[in-house]
Amino acid sequence: MSDITEAAVARRVPSLTEERLRVLTRRQPVTVMPGTTLAECIRAIQRTGTGDSVFVCDGQGRLTGVLTERDIFGRLVGGQVDLHLPVEGLMTTEPRTLDLDDTIRDAIVLMRTGRYRNVPIVDDAGRLVGVVRQSDIIKYLAESFPEELLNLPPRPHQRM
Repeated sequence: MSDITEAAVARRVPSLTEERLRVLTRRQPVTVMPGTTLAECIRAIQRTGTGDSVFVCDGQGRLTGVLTERDIFGRLVGGQVDLHLPVEGLMTTEPRTLDLDDTIRDAIVLMRTGRYRNVPIVDDAGRLVGVVRQSDIIKYLAESFPEELLNLPPRPHQRM
């Protein structure tokens, strides 16, 4: 990429990160009800193959907690965990959330400062409406520069 193109890309990125989260393609989150066993949560994560978190929602769809693979493996390694216990025993209660009117920059900051890979998106009533993953943001940014990316050399360290 030439210096001129790199500068043009660098100028556009800040405006792209000010876009609202609603512009991102979001996947449906893996959800379970309170009382779901840890074993069932692990199976739900394995079954989807797309996530590393389970979002716990009440009967009205309101987010009550998040169980991540870090929560599971961090406690499994070096300890005895009964996989028949309910998810409430390991989940993070009152997780940080964003809404669709927050910006991509807000999601990036939350992911970086909170070390989150998945950010739950909720509506005004606290109902889970989606999840934004790091890969969703990267895909959006990459799609915003198709010409620049398609013209990259096969090995980034090479110059054309």
